Amino acid sequence: MSVVVGVDSSSQSVKVVARDAGTGSVVRHASVAHPLGTEVDPLAWQAALSVALEAAGGLDDDVVALGVAAQQHGMILLDEDGSVVRPALLWNDTRSARAAGDLVAELGAQAWADSTGSVPVASFTVAKLRWLAEHEPANAARAVAVCLPHDWLTWHLTGATSVATLTTDRGDASGTGYWSPVDGAYRPELLARAFGRGLEVPAVLAPWDQAGEQRPGLAVSAGTGDNMAAALGLGAGPGDVVVSIGTSGVVSAVSSVATHDQTGIVAGFADATGRYLPLACTLNGAPVLARVADLLGCDHDRLSQLALQAEAGSGGLVLVPYLEGERTPNLPDARGELVGMTLANTTPANLARAAVEGVLCGLADGIDALVAHGVQVRRVLLVGGGARSSAVQQVAATIFDADVFVPEPGEYVALGAAVQAVRAATDGATPNWAAPRAAVIARALVPLVRAQYRQAADRVAARV
Repeated sequence: MSVVVGVDSSSQSVKVVARDAGTGSVVRHASVAHPLGTEVDPLAWQAALSVALEAAGGLDDDVVALGVAAQQHGMILLDEDGSVVRPALLWNDTRSARAAGDLVAELGAQAWADSTGSVPVASFTVAKLRWLAEHEPANAARAVAVCLPHDWLTWHLTGATSVATLTTDRGDASGTGYWSPVDGAYRPELLARAFGRGLEVPAVLAPWDQAGEQRPGLAVSAGTGDNMAAALGLGAGPGDVVVSIGTSGVVSAVSSVATHDQTGIVAGFADATGRYLPLACTLNGAPVLARVADLLGCDHDRLSQLALQAEAGSGGLVLVPYLEGERTPNLPDARGELVGMTLANTTPANLARAAVEGVLCGLADGIDALVAHGVQVRRVLLVGGGARSSAVQQVAATIFDADVFVPEPGEYVALGAAVQAVRAATDGATPNWAAPRAAVIARALVPLVRAQYRQAADRVAARV
């Protein structure tokens, strides 16, 4: 039996899933936690990956291919010897927020959107480069190359040591802020604007290229970013919108059309197949549901039960869930509000349902943003920890204007990395693996829900 390995290196942990290359069935797996924080020594990721690979059976002769998917954005700087200059800044490190705003002000949002498909925010590598140049000039002076988390792990797996041999893929490169998905090329003038000079950057491989070999006979794929790998693992194609409910909410769609949103709400990413992956992110996902469950003194299952006892619209009770500010719409200083309370409707059931409806309406705003930029919606794929709630699944069908598919729980980022690994090792041949099983909830749109949410959210926005 030949085995392929998919790696998901997130900010929280690294997951390794080994699959039968012929059937796709899981034969072994392991997970190792990553250090907490918004800046991490990449050597810690390398060490965690080594432990996880060993725990998942190692890379013996039965393993024929391996692929790494990892958290997007971030910044790893290397010196001329290939050593890490300083701990990596992760996507969720917000100290670069002002730098992002400065970069946008210097060129204008439309110029950035036209050049790279996206308008820089704090998470983008280009903003972190500007922050470093301004605040750590000694470290900036040492740097000769910049790369992303998946680039760095892939580089080490292939045994490379020269920064000239760094590689990446178009999906992850599209989140840097200095690579154009449409042109398929770096924009060195944007990198230099941010950093003050040029840097060595990874070569951008085609989706099914090999980055190298871990050993003779074990191909290492180009790898990609986590959102791109998840779409690949889910088998998403044009017309599919992936809605992921985790700490934040992510709405993305495989599209044949590139986007250029000057508002910055839609990031115009590339995917891991040669198409595009426009993406919108909300800051308030599953933690909103957890907080309301705490207020009601119940667990997640009971919250779901309560929400399903209430009617659609929660009797007029609306939760605008901007508990951490919001990105879609771009209201970082906003706060959440509970609107429309009366003696009759302020019940545990209505509050539970209002929380579920509020989170999903925020994600529906993200879908609307994608549609406004030409994305077609055939079905919604609902994934992530928050999607395991029966109430979230059922209520989603009343809010999203499409049938809702709920794939069985699985490590879809690692699965996408494994699919990419197979294709890299077989000159692009698609593995004959069964599609993930999914429950289907038919569209049951209730326009009232979003209408009353829109009124409440607009009032919140007007006061910010």
